[in-house]
Amino acid sequence: MWRKASAAALLALAVGYFYHGGPVVPEQILQYISLPNFQTSSQNSHNSLEQVISAAWETLITLPTRQWSKVAVGVNACVDVVVSGVGLLQALAVDPGSGLDHEVLHSKEDLKEAFIHYMERGAAAERFFSDSEAFQRIARAAAEYPGAKLYVGGNAALIGQRLATYPDLMVLLCGPIGPKLHEMLDEQIVVPPESLQETDEYHLILEYKAGEQWGSSAAPQANRFIFSHDVSNGEMSSLETFVASLDEFEPDLVVLSGLHMMEGQGRELWEERLKEAVLAISEIRKDIPIHLELASMTDKDYMNSIMQEVMPIVSSIGLNEQELLFLSQAGEGPHADMDSWKGIPDVGQVSDILFWILEQHGRSEPLSESDLTRIHFHTLAYHILVTVDGYWGNQAAAVMAGARVASSQACGLQVVDVSKVQLKAPLEFYSSHTEPREKLSLNPTEPVTVWRRGNITFHMTAVLVCKQPLRTVGLGDAISAEGLMYSELKTQQPF
Repeated sequence: MWRKASAAALLALAVGYFYHGGPVVPEQILQYISLPNFQTSSQNSHNSLEQVISAAWETLITLPTRQWSKVAVGVNACVDVVVSGVGLLQALAVDPGSGLDHEVLHSKEDLKEAFIHYMERGAAAERFFSDSEAFQRIARAAAEYPGAKLYVGGNAALIGQRLATYPDLMVLLCGPIGPKLHEMLDEQIVVPPESLQETDEYHLILEYKAGEQWGSSAAPQANRFIFSHDVSNGEMSSLETFVASLDEFEPDLVVLSGLHMMEGQGRELWEERLKEAVLAISEIRKDIPIHLELASMTDKDYMNSIMQEVMPIVSSIGLNEQELLFLSQAGEGPHADMDSWKGIPDVGQVSDILFWILEQHGRSEPLSESDLTRIHFHTLAYHILVTVDGYWGNQAAAVMAGARVASSQACGLQVVDVSKVQLKAPLEFYSSHTEPREKLSLNPTEPVTVWRRGNITFHMTAVLVCKQPLRTVGLGDAISAEGLMYSELKTQQPF
């Protein structure tokens, strides 16, 4: 009896705290609390939130009325060698130590320091390894390491593979495609003969698990560190071939990635090559929307050049929390004084930066010369799709579809298994970090929270985070691909 009385008292205190601390208590949270067994029901509440969200996804995610029939994807492609990061470094006879970021890796020591730097933060990163011979030795050791796996790699190839899961969709993939990669690609993917080359480009993916330790370093969450000595992708050598192939293929959507690979080539090379890339992209027909997938970068000048020169000529971009903050730092945008995110990125701060990108570099005004009207942001715990009103449809379904594929693919499954995932998204949050701001909450039965700032609309959904992820590489690419498949271009006017 006293246990029931204590439970009731605890519940009363908790409800009182919620009402005084913040008067709005989401009904969907309270409805999962029952008095008789407080501890057990709290656990059931936690489990049932995942079940409710997953069931809502299945009901609410619907394909748009008008779907893409042909999508062209380019231009970075490679073979990924996925291996345990700590295991490989130990096999290379490298001792643990302190972390230090390096913009370009020149040695095993640089690799170790950069790996530790990002592992301690649980953050993804990608770096260029300048020494060709040293890289080949490390690549051989990685391929021979017990448990090493070979996968299709490169953002373009991974996006192409995900799109190819839709049987009615024709997918063109352009990039440096060697014999091993060609053999691994889905049969549905069309590869122009000009894209085939005699040797493959290899990228090494050093993965680590949540809680994994090496020396005094521990990973707060599972993630990976990527590095390569990849000249073909580094120079975006397939870009002109890609653009030239579009006339014959006649796609109704173009997906572009690989710009981040040029950063490791040095300023003189990337400055010149970026001008050529902008010229090539500008040749794509204006009525074809272009999605640009970003990836990890470290050079603020280079990121700023992409923001100023490339973003205005694409319709949509996809990026994660590291890329979003770095983009703001490079352009002196909102919250640029932050060094990094602390834990789960604050929704209000993320919203501020997304809004700033579309206001400063997008088509938020009808007279703007920019084509950018859509941003798909993804982080571990939640996703946000932000669009300028009037250009895109079905975005609630699109953001949920991206979250669903993140939840299933991270666990190595085709569908979401609620016993293997957990909700980490905030249940309450603000639409902005500064005034004016609106207090918002997550409703598990309708798991897309929508808010507007001017003529810009935000769609946010939680991700059901895989408790024991099997593979983190390519999740961002799958998220963006899935989001695009469920998106509909509303305007018939040229961008």
